Amino acid sequence: MGDDFSDINALHWQFDLLGSIEVGITVLDRDFNVLVWNQFMENNSGILPSRIKYKNLFEFFPEIDKDWFLVKTEPVVSLKSPAFIIWEQRPYLFKFETSRPITSASDFMYQNVTLFPLTSFEGDVEQICIVVYDVTDEALNKKGIESLNQQLQQISRVDGLTGVFNRRYWEEQFSLEHKRIVRNGFPASVLMLDIDHFKKVNDTYGHPAGDYIIKTLAKVVQQSIRETDLAGRYGGEEFVVLLPETNAENSMIVAERIRSGCEDLLPLYEGNEIPFTVSIGIAEFSVTYQDHMVWLEKADQALYRSKKGGRNRVSKF
Repeated sequence: MGDDFSDINALHWQFDLLGSIEVGITVLDRDFNVLVWNQFMENNSGILPSRIKYKNLFEFFPEIDKDWFLVKTEPVVSLKSPAFIIWEQRPYLFKFETSRPITSASDFMYQNVTLFPLTSFEGDVEQICIVVYDVTDEALNKKGIESLNQQLQQISRVDGLTGVFNRRYWEEQFSLEHKRIVRNGFPASVLMLDIDHFKKVNDTYGHPAGDYIIKTLAKVVQQSIRETDLAGRYGGEEFVVLLPETNAENSMIVAERIRSGCEDLLPLYEGNEIPFTVSIGIAEFSVTYQDHMVWLEKADQALYRSKKGGRNRVSKF
């Protein structure tokens, strides 16, 4: 009688422990049938132990990739070694809702999971214990910090008015691209452009209208170039574009697309039609340009030639 009472006390202690700890615990046999399903698992899945016990895990959780899970558990059995699944690799093993659905920024519970081998007296692995940790707060905090860092990085790179790269970041990328072009010898061109008689726009319609025209030009530029090209705002109304793997002839086509695109527009700002044109200078890369700023200076000289020649035109160095 004393031994039976002792066994009952031991079982009560074990069930009380499994029910009170703030982690999920489930034990599977070698065929992945559920043997243990603690309170955490019940609360978060809505599945009673009596319903899932001795049933196959994959029947209840089809979101678990069976082939992947077999590969993950194989060393647990063969090497008798724990395996770990962290949320960065796989956000969850069991698709549970977050424990705080109203206040949480996530629709599901992020999980870290440990798979333990459970051995018999003979030393054979007969069962696998899965321990599930709710790491939603930790994951969201980390993702929030990463998102904030990405936003700050984006802010540091992009011109706030136009959405193209700012001067500092564009020059950094231009310098790197120049070194790459020097090494591989591929053709490349730089465009430098600005808005003709921009001061007159500001004086006539006001600075907000001037900003609107600058943003309009930025859109024309972005719509006229490839994703691999680098556009930047170099000054107030001055823009630069790096065209990798583009010779002078092809860069002339791009430049003319920008010039004619601006000429054909008639932007409307607060009821006022504000036509505008741009002047553009082109400089194709030359091996004599051992410094990237020398190359850019050639584009600037070509731009000056366009202005001196009557504006609203494209000139090559």
